Amino acid sequence: MKLIFIYNANSGKRNAALDSLHKVFSPKTYPCSLCDITYGIFKENETWKRFRESASIKMEFLHIDEFEKAYKSKWLQKFDYPLVLTENSENLEVFIAKEELDGMKSPEELIGLVEKRMLAFEH
Repeated sequence: MKLIFIYNANSGKRNAALDSLHKVFSPKTYPCSLCDITYGIFKENETWKRFRESASIKMEFLHIDEFEKAYKSKWLQKFDYPLVLTENSENLEVFIAKEELDGMKSPEELIGLVEKRMLAFEH
């Protein structure tokens, strides 16, 4: 099993620069709560980075365009981004929905929810 984190943004340097500007000049309208939780304006949040690097579960981080290219299928359901999915041998399932991410304010909240849900999967 692995977790797939999908940002509500497209990949590329130009998009990253535009996203950073959006965070600075209009943070209330920035559309990616997952980006806000895991990244500052210019670099990855240190608390999140330590968790990500030490976690025992596989994690994949994709932007919308990367996800849709890698997982494109006529059976792929439509998702609201950002979100976190689980991938097992059979399918993709929502692990953390957009609404839950939108309600979070810190990497500690995200880490706590990931750990709690991982325990539920193990039992």
